[in-house]
Amino acid sequence: MIKINLLLTRKGEKKVGIRREFVILILALGLLLVLLAGLHWKIEKDRDEVRVQIAETKKEIARYKSLAVEVTKAKEAQKMLQDKLNVINSLRQGKETPVKILDQISIDKPEKLHLELMKKEGTKLGIEGIALDDETIVQFMTNLKKSKLFKTVDLVVSEQIEQSKIKLKKFILSCEIISI
Repeated sequence: MIKINLLLTRKGEKKVGIRREFVILILALGLLLVLLAGLHWKIEKDRDEVRVQIAETKKEIARYKSLAVEVTKAKEAQKMLQDKLNVINSLRQGKETPVKILDQISIDKPEKLHLELMKKEGTKLGIEGIALDDETIVQFMTNLKKSKLFKTVDLVVSEQIEQSKIKLKKFILSCEIISI
């Protein structure tokens, strides 16, 4: 009888199968390593791009901050110039008022009246002077009331004084100026 030993062929097939599985395992591990290396490279590349974007964004932020500071300075300078212009305009508007008031008072002042002091505070005008008699003071007050520059004219004080042995009337008037 003839005996055929089949075990050796199975062992050979088994060795070939193990080799094949080992080669597949090594190829799979190699493919996995290549895949992991590719992913690592892509992540590093993305991280570098993000770092570059962060650096550019920080530069933009710094540039915008400096621009914001310049804008703030420009606004402050503009406000200061506007304030100066407002003052200049108010001075231009207000420069005519004293001239008109003095002109009107000189027109309304009787001959027998002498002015000693005029004091303006806001819209109030105080006038101090000396007159020959009460009628002269009344005439002056009436003339001022008729003018278009004064709302009210009030007699604050009227007293008799003596200068060089002549009896005179010292008076103080309070007038409210109409805005011109």
